[in-house]
Amino acid sequence: MTGTQINYYFLCHRKLWLFANNVQMEHTSDAVSIGRTVSETSYTRRKHEIHIDDVVLDMYDARTRTIHEIKKSPAMEESHIRQVQYYISVLEGKGIHGVVGEINYPLLKRRVPVHLGDEDRNELKGIAQDILRIIALSSPPVVINKPYCKKCSYYELCYV
Repeated sequence: MTGTQINYYFLCHRKLWLFANNVQMEHTSDAVSIGRTVSETSYTRRKHEIHIDDVVLDMYDARTRTIHEIKKSPAMEESHIRQVQYYISVLEGKGIHGVVGEINYPLLKRRVPVHLGDEDRNELKGIAQDILRIIALSSPPVVINKPYCKKCSYYELCYV
């Protein structure tokens, strides 16, 4: 399970299925490229991309036990929050307790604190099971036809 899969679960189950089944289109997406540039050029004095097993944290401040996830826009903020909550749960599973999260939108100079409560932990367990179910499907879920689909790196696989 990865944070990207958690994020995609809240955006589009079809995108999740395609990504998890090695149909990866992010390298062709201008939006993904812009997001990567925002992440790489923000907070340059801090170490970026901390790898913990299959999880890649944008930044982690060990002193304050804060996970920082850098995003270009709050348009899909709920999926961002769930992604950070998942990262907090992964660190808790490694015995690191008292971890909090923060979503950073550097272009907007905005920060959103993220916490993980007991209810969130239970929901994440159910979400993880549902993600495994979706990934195991023999074909991708149906197209959801949302306004944000037009900017998706998988657009051509769904609509052309």
